[in-house]
Amino acid sequence: MAGPSRSSHIQSSPRLQLVFIYARPDDTSDAGGTWRDQLLDYNASPGNNLGLLPAFELYENDIYRALAKQFGLGNPYILSAGWGLINAAFLTPAYDITFSPQAEKFVRQRKHDRFHDLSLIPGATREQVVCFASKEYVPLFAALTDTVRGERIVFYNSVTQPSAPGCKLIRFETRGRTNWQYKCAAAFLSGRLVTDLA
Repeated sequence: MAGPSRSSHIQSSPRLQLVFIYARPDDTSDAGGTWRDQLLDYNASPGNNLGLLPAFELYENDIYRALAKQFGLGNPYILSAGWGLINAAFLTPAYDITFSPQAEKFVRQRKHDRFHDLSLIPGATREQVVCFASKEYVPLFAALTDTVRGERIVFYNSVTQPSAPGCKLIRFETRGRTNWQYKCAAAFLSGRLVTDLA
């Protein structure tokens, strides 16, 4: 349903003769409306005849499964460069969109790209919301949770604090710079992280 390229792009594999058509979530779908609209409708309908996976199952790192196991499928949310803020149970097609500046251009979302990101977290929630994300994702988190009434905490690893208006920023100290957010989330699950710092 959604994939990495800005405009439709056809890629075929000569060995398997498979054809993939890539489209961004806000591209017009062949059924009318956008692919984002189609995915929302699909999630609102009973059944799963396309066999889509819950969002947390799309990721290789087991931290997503650990978060879903500890907090239930309705509580962890995934901050997606393609879809926005979706809960772990949200049925989602495989996709490859990222904010990472190291990624190939056709899979990268840049600051000037306009996405109609979803924010499936209830806006009036008074619960604490904690974010483990690289600095490229923090502005999206801040924007998509700006109506949340509970405390919003952002763990970060960069030398300089990211911009996250209205959020409490806590630096996660670690030597590793790559995928540090997985270690941070694991420390949170084990109770080794303090979120009530002044």
